[in-house]
Amino acid sequence: MWPDRRLLDLFKVEHPIFLAPMAGVMDAELAIAVAKAGGLGALPAGMLNAEQLRAQVGQFRTATANRPINLNFLAHKLPVPNNAREHAWREKLKSYYVEFGIDPAAPVPSAIRAPFDSAMCAVVEDLKPEIVSFHYGLPESALLARVKAAGCKVICSATTVAEARFLEANGCDAVIAQGLEAGGHRGMFLSEDIATQVGLFALLPQIADAVTTPVIATGGVGDARAIVAALALGAAGVQLGTAFLFCPEAKALPPHRAALRAARDDSTVVTNVLSGRPARGLINRAIRELGPISGIVPEFPLASGALAPLHAKAQAQGSGDFSPMLAGQAAALGCELPAGKLIEKFVSEAQRLLHRMAS
Repeated sequence: MWPDRRLLDLFKVEHPIFLAPMAGVMDAELAIAVAKAGGLGALPAGMLNAEQLRAQVGQFRTATANRPINLNFLAHKLPVPNNAREHAWREKLKSYYVEFGIDPAAPVPSAIRAPFDSAMCAVVEDLKPEIVSFHYGLPESALLARVKAAGCKVICSATTVAEARFLEANGCDAVIAQGLEAGGHRGMFLSEDIATQVGLFALLPQIADAVTTPVIATGGVGDARAIVAALALGAAGVQLGTAFLFCPEAKALPPHRAALRAARDDSTVVTNVLSGRPARGLINRAIRELGPISGIVPEFPLASGALAPLHAKAQAQGSGDFSPMLAGQAAALGCELPAGKLIEKFVSEAQRLLHRMAS
């Protein structure tokens, strides 16, 4: 059925359609639905503690028997405190705090974005997920060795050819080519220059030529046409996130869902004001008035802590003005179907296109 079976055989899945792990807008319910339909389910672990992660994986295992799961972790460096920069950010937000009746002098809530460490590695060794994925590069070599010794396949996002080569050289079993169209945070880790980031259909064939490991395409893949195009350009599989946010199993908040339904081709932008790190999201008030790129934003993930009270207040009023409504450039292609039905649609339409191309 599929032209390249390397990832199907590596991950033991039926279809080369993988759920992107999206922190804050999904949990095991969406991963279960994708896995049951023959795709690869994923769970974002960067905002979970060990107990929460064990519970999510337990729910997944109970519902899906022996189907594989991808646990995703962050590999960023902890931010270096910078009082002057963090104070400047609070001052920038002060008028919004006053507008929403929040004490500008209140302590900043902590931003929960923990990098992969020895304690979480021990959880991985116990749970033994079939796949472990990383974002923002790889953890230290000793931790990576422990993950691989536990029998897990390792994948990671690359936003450039150099990053893809680095990942292959450091033991990744597959590389995710993340195009600039992708929703969510940029996985860039060898460069901080957002201006050099590349669109998927320019990046993908270059990464496919540069590495021997299978390549997973992500970024702007919103329908079967894009899936088939990615396969034609060298991908062995595709990873979709925004397309699954339309599914009832996703946990996107109402303002986020409303913005997705209204999305056009120009409704998203890459911004650093939501967290301190470049991410593509739907344009809202925070992005319009504070960014999209600001030089005073504290390091990831500190910026999101100061925004959290504004997010909560605005959401209580039915507004996503200060929320991280992350989404990719193909959001306008989304359709509201249960996740299993969406995969069935992708598979049938992609197979029809592949058959037409072969005949």
